[in-house]
Amino acid sequence: MENKDIVNLPDAELTEKINEERAALNKQTLNHAISPVENPSVIRSNRRNVARLLTERTKRTKAITKK
Repeated sequence: MENKDIVNLPDAELTEKINEERAALNKQTLNHAISPVENPSVIRSNRRNVARLLTERTKRTKAITKK
């Protein structure tokens, strides 16, 4: 997911997407601990997607509190 897509998401969808991505990341991390994943870069990309989503949420909350 690219930043321009994240910026256009409404707040409710952003929160939902954060929960989905976190769940997917936790599942992949657990699966990787049990047996090595074929492509570990997928875990890294999911972790970065979660960080992007959280960054956007933080930007929005700071913008609201600033006003």
